[in-house]
Amino acid sequence: MQTRNTVQRQIVLQTVLHMHDHPTADTVYAAVAAEHPSISKATVYRNLNQLASQGEIRRVAMPNGADRFDFNTSEHYHVRCEKCGAVFDVHMPHILNLIDQVEDASGVEVQRYDILFEGICQDCRTEAV
Repeated sequence: MQTRNTVQRQIVLQTVLHMHDHPTADTVYAAVAAEHPSISKATVYRNLNQLASQGEIRRVAMPNGADRFDFNTSEHYHVRCEKCGAVFDVHMPHILNLIDQVEDASGVEVQRYDILFEGICQDCRTEAV
C-alpha cells in the first residue's frame, strides 16, 4: 500500500535525519514538538513506523527498552552501553557471507537482520576509573 508523503512525515523524517544519536520515538517527538507544537505524539509515532517500514529510516530494536531510530539505512552494526544506554554505530567491515552462513545453518531465508552488541562505552569506563 502506497502512503502519502505528508508535511508531517517530512518533518519527522528531517528531524531523524538531523539526529545522529539513535533517538527513541519520545526523543523524536520532543524535538518535533519543540518546533511544531501542533503535531501530536500519535502522528510522530505513526510516521516513524511508516518511515521505518518503507526503509527511509532504520528501526533498531532494543531488548528491554524503547526502540531507537537511525538515519543511516545501510547495513551496519550497533552497540548499546549497558550503563548509560547510549547507542552507537559500529564502524567495521561487514562479516562476509554472514547471511549465507545463517541460511545454510538454519534453512531460513533471511529477509533482514540487526546485530546489537552490548557493553560499557568508553565514556562510562573512563568515569569508573
